[in-house]
Amino acid sequence: MSRPADRILVALDVSDFETAFRLFASLTDHVGGFKVGKELFVAAGFHTDGRDFIDRLVEQECNVFLDMKFHDIPNTVAGAVRAATRAGVWMLNVHASGGREMMRAAVQAAHETSTRLGKKPPLVVAVTVLTSLNTQDLHEIGLVGTPEESVLRLSVLAKDCGVDGVVASAQEAAAIKRECGADFLVVSPGIRPAGGDPGDQKRLSTPGNAVRCGCDYLVIGRPITQAKDPVQAAVDIAAEIAAAASR
Repeated sequence: MSRPADRILVALDVSDFETAFRLFASLTDHVGGFKVGKELFVAAGFHTDGRDFIDRLVEQECNVFLDMKFHDIPNTVAGAVRAATRAGVWMLNVHASGGREMMRAAVQAAHETSTRLGKKPPLVVAVTVLTSLNTQDLHEIGLVGTPEESVLRLSVLAKDCGVDGVVASAQEAAAIKRECGADFLVVSPGIRPAGGDPGDQKRLSTPGNAVRCGCDYLVIGRPITQAKDPVQAAVDIAAEIAAAASR
């Protein structure tokens, strides 16, 4: 990451290709990459005007984070990861709760496919505990303890499986770095500028605090994509990141 803005991954959580590509075109010089998740994938699909949307981003040397949160039997996840690797995505994620065999299958599929194609493998990161969940939510689904305890347990397991990092809130980032090492990536959603609308997120952080806690990449959607001036919003967040990183 050569500049503070490279830490920003804009979530293209919109319902149509035209809006997504307009955001990409205006923001690409001001951020580090773009997250393509379930809403855009399902609503617009991969095919628009006979071309693959992700192909169009990859062709322009854009870092694409494919946020499909793969969670299935190991064979199925491996197949999905092979397809994503062939598509040229820069980063993809799987659910850590899918278990050891599933995560290992994902990593193996990414590396074998990229080796066969003669290119760099995508980063594989494991989703720990969604930032929309708190302690009460975990207890309701039968998980004992705090979000941080669950995040750390899953992070250690994920590292042992060979993944490159985890998706977790900034609130757990410092503890993850202590347990898993400085090179183990922490990708954090739930990022809101001070005073911003939390929406459906519960474990939140400002951009500056996230960087101080050790987060490597910040996934930011609505504070940028729904701003009156998305470019200025991205520039302001990058400035906050720069200030936090210099302290």
